[in-house]
Amino acid sequence: MPERKTYHVTPHPDGGWKVQGEDASRASSIHDTKAPAVERAKELAKRQPLGQVVIHKENGTIQTEHTYGKDPCPPPG
Repeated sequence: MPERKTYHVTPHPDGGWKVQGEDASRASSIHDTKAPAVERAKELAKRQPLGQVVIHKENGTIQTEHTYGKDPCPPPG
């Protein structure tokens, strides 16, 4: 079973927004605004067998999450 690859969309310290894979040392991409960063994160996550996007607010709290791929443990019914 493949492991889920998670991408975080967070504010960049130098301004704008960054997309960074979990446990990655560098950002995958940096964007001027949040919307293109979210779209890029979704593109990257959809390429994975199991992908997830975690979108943060400016204060660092989680705004929303999106998951992609076949859930290995779907709920019954």
